[in-house]
Amino acid sequence: MTRKIKAVFDGEILRPEEPLDLAPNTRVRLTIETPSPAEASMSFLRTARSLKLDGPADWSANLEEYLYGETPERG
Repeated sequence: MTRKIKAVFDGEILRPEEPLDLAPNTRVRLTIETPSPAEASMSFLRTARSLKLDGPADWSANLEEYLYGETPERG
């Protein structure tokens, strides 16, 4: 089976950006290809979208309530 995935090297380990359907200790063959500088620089919004987070639509408006369970005082 051949599959292309993206991974991040943290200085010691390559960490895949998506789950791999592999049993522990499975041997694989890696081909390392580093992205061009344009591909490597990802905007904050693009990074946030890539995380595919799911939350309430009013998250930003009611952040304190969701984080701390309290409504902020309005002045």
